[in-house]
Amino acid sequence: MRDGVRLATDVHLPSDHDGRPLPTALVRLPYDKNSRYVFMDRIAAYLTARGYAVVVQDVRGKFRSEGETMPFVHEPDDGYDTIDWIVRQEWSDGRVGMFGDSYYGATQWAAASAGHPALRAIAPRVTGADGIRPDHWRHDGIVQLFGALYFAAYWTDRWAYEFTPDLSRRPLGDAMDEIAEGIGSRPAVWETCIPEIRTLPAFPYGHPFDGRPLPVLHQAGWFDNCLQPSINDWAELASRSGWAPLQYLHVDSIDHEGYHLDDVPVPPELDHATEDAAVERILPRHLDPVVAFFDVYVKEEGDPASLPRVRWHHGHVGDRTAGSWPPPGARTLRLHLSEAPKAAVDERGGLLGTEPPTGEQSATWAHDPAELVPSLLEDSFSALRHHVDESALHRRSDVLTFSTEPFAEPLDLAGPVRATLTVGTDGPGAHVYLKLLDVSPDGSAHVLVRGQRSIPGGPPAPADFDLTHAGYRVRPGHALRLHIASSDFPMYLPHPGTEENPWLASAGKVTAQTLATGGDRTSCLSLTVVDTESLS
Repeated sequence: MRDGVRLATDVHLPSDHDGRPLPTALVRLPYDKNSRYVFMDRIAAYLTARGYAVVVQDVRGKFRSEGETMPFVHEPDDGYDTIDWIVRQEWSDGRVGMFGDSYYGATQWAAASAGHPALRAIAPRVTGADGIRPDHWRHDGIVQLFGALYFAAYWTDRWAYEFTPDLSRRPLGDAMDEIAEGIGSRPAVWETCIPEIRTLPAFPYGHPFDGRPLPVLHQAGWFDNCLQPSINDWAELASRSGWAPLQYLHVDSIDHEGYHLDDVPVPPELDHATEDAAVERILPRHLDPVVAFFDVYVKEEGDPASLPRVRWHHGHVGDRTAGSWPPPGARTLRLHLSEAPKAAVDERGGLLGTEPPTGEQSATWAHDPAELVPSLLEDSFSALRHHVDESALHRRSDVLTFSTEPFAEPLDLAGPVRATLTVGTDGPGAHVYLKLLDVSPDGSAHVLVRGQRSIPGGPPAPADFDLTHAGYRVRPGHALRLHIASSDFPMYLPHPGTEENPWLASAGKVTAQTLATGGDRTSCLSLTVVDTESLS
């Protein structure tokens, strides 16, 4: 690199390479380029067989690479310098595309911001330009504890750590201090996420959206915890005249780790975390969209019109294409929350229906920092691998539920899911967590989308929630259920019920939250739906 730091880099060429210059597919990642976890050897073999040189690099400060271990801040310069090195190699034809998941999607945006002219296209997957920095794990005052702990563990130094802090400790910050004592020091990266989340300077040369327009294949997953940043990037760039003709969206029914809805429940032989044959099985679905995109924009072979502007896997239906997202013909279906007094009585709770309640109604639930609503999903990166039945939570008195009647006909969700609730709290503030679940005829309930926000103290007032997007068929006999609670621990850092920093609070205070509906007090769910016939 320009400062003399050396980054560990593997170069893969086709087995029959005859010396001709080749276009290059570049991956820069922090997860150990030679680990089974990222299976880069198999990915490289797949791409070299299709006429690409493949370069895979450990980012600065991770595994075999030299330099400071600190996410994001070095990626623009290191990305530029790596591309500059590639184009000076005899096997390079001077054209580079970048691809990859999560953090190695972020390194693509970093390289794009640096503006090297040889970078012809990027294909970030399950990520976002602003979406996986430490401040991604904080939304409207709510910290995703799972994400903060990921940063603390993965960026402690050049290696990866597995530790389980004692989350029963109070203050919670003491649990992290105990881990630091075991490590022998408090890693610098912890100061970016514990006890306050700080934004790191990821784009010193300006935001990539303000630079040279690039072809981008935005790849996302309906069950990915980074879905919203991917959708945000697509929507923003599709609205910019210079960028819009070069933007493509591909959303699959996957979680962050690539597990697919069609394989749920995932049997051992299809678990690519452990089975080599399962890795080979997913490579075409994982890589063929990238190859087709790179063939057009990196190899400069083929017609851009051959690429679908939007491709998505519609859950329980299959792959579909359209010229926009949401697809043409999409409309809003509004479901009102009614029968509120029943919301904490049993699993079904109140009613989600097309008609608003005839009169004013309310329901109240408690938030007790000593008795938090548990996160049944232990790893939000692998939602489909675990595919947790959450119906047990709906028997708790501190969880409100509202359910539709079972549908007689399919209901097809294709676009954003939003809610407006009239809610308040007798505390100084509160968190409100929403989940929309598919309830099967056997009573099991699985999360489709979710969203959360903080609310100020005071009487019920309208609050808007963004529950991301869905591309999914609710099948006949199934129902939808809305889950409302004020904690989801340890996935999210709990509100102490006081004005203290949640990391530093020694003891919490019980608060009461009230949902109001009916009359002029709006509480409803807004679904984007399409006619079933449009998907046939």
